Amino acid sequence: MTATGTFGLSSEARNLHWLLNSFVEEVPGVRSVTVVSSDGLMLLSSDPEQAAEAVEAADATRQEGPRGSSADLATIVSGIGSLTIGAAKLMDGGEVKQTMVAMEAGSVFVMAISDGSLLGVHASADCDMSVVAYHMALFVGRAGHALTPELRDELRKSMEGAR
Repeated sequence: MTATGTFGLSSEARNLHWLLNSFVEEVPGVRSVTVVSSDGLMLLSSDPEQAAEAVEAADATRQEGPRGSSADLATIVSGIGSLTIGAAKLMDGGEVKQTMVAMEAGSVFVMAISDGSLLGVHASADCDMSVVAYHMALFVGRAGHALTPELRDELRKSMEGAR
């Protein structure tokens, strides 16, 4: 995300954008990252320009995320989160902390954030899963306390404005 993409945001919102973009740049194999609110709305995206666009060109060769769109990743993360929370309730398993789906050509990781939001990561098949999980835990630790209702509202409005 460019500096112009965060223009007008609070310092807390800019800091979360910086943390998210640093995550993508610093962790090998990470294709895209998103933060989804407890009600399934995308709050942050590693590629907000693509998130704001309709999925016009479903170019299968793009490697930036599921179908090239973090909006798709947000939908997947929300669905996985809902499914695993329901499964944990049925099994009396307590809170879901992390879910990983390993596929032939990549992996999707979902980690709970303290306020009920979810951090979702799409990574390549050859990523080091323990490194991805470690950096996810760092992000959650740094961002979890900052995601106040006011900040979630600001982030939601900024994503809507990007469209």
